[in-house]
Amino acid sequence: MAWQGLAAEFQQVPAVTRAYTAACVLTTAAVQLELLSPFQLYFNPHLVFRKFQVWRLVTNFLFFGPLGFSFFFNMLFVFRYCRMLEEGSFRGRTADFVFMFLFGGVLMTLLGLLGSLFFLGQALMAMLVYVWSRRSPRVRVNFFGLLTFQAPFLPWALMGFSLLLGNSILVDLLGIAVGHIYYFLEDVFPNQPGGKRLLLTPSFL
Repeated sequence: MAWQGLAAEFQQVPAVTRAYTAACVLTTAAVQLELLSPFQLYFNPHLVFRKFQVWRLVTNFLFFGPLGFSFFFNMLFVFRYCRMLEEGSFRGRTADFVFMFLFGGVLMTLLGLLGSLFFLGQALMAMLVYVWSRRSPRVRVNFFGLLTFQAPFLPWALMGFSLLLGNSILVDLLGIAVGHIYYFLEDVFPNQPGGKRLLLTPSFL
C-alpha cells in the first residue's frame, strides 16, 4: 500500500519534472548495479562526433555521481526547483519548459567544451535554481535551517556549499551563467525599450 501511495503521489508530479527526475534516478541505479559505467555516459566530443555516440549529449546530464550525500542533495534540489518552476511560471507551458531545458543543455554543452566538463547535471540544476530565484525575488528561503535569505541569493549559497563539499565550482558557475542568459533573454530584454522576445519555442514542441 505504501508503494502504491508513493507511485500515486509521483504521478501527480508535473510531466517534465517527473521524467527528468526518474531518468536521473534510473541512470544512477544502473551505474550502481554495474549495468552501465560512467565511461559510457560522460560527454566526450570525439566519441560524439567521430564515433556517433550521440546519447552522451543527454546522458551527461543524467548522472550525478554514485549514491551518497551529494547525489541525494542534488536530487532534492533538482526535484524541488524543477517542480516549482513547472507548477509556477511554466504552468500550462510545458513546451516552453522543455525548450528551456533544450536551450540550457545546448549552451552548457558548447561552453562545457571550453572547460573540459564531462558531466553537466549539476550545471542544469544550478540553472533551474537560478531561474526560479530570479522569478521569485521576494520569497525567503530557509537553507537547511541554518540561514534565511531572499531567493536570489540561493544559487550563490549552493555554490558555496558545493565548495565546502570539495567540489569544483566551475560547474555551478556555468549553470548560473546559462541561467542568467536565459533569464535576461526571456524576462529582461523583451521588456526593454526596443526589446523583443528572442527565445521562441519551436512549433514542433
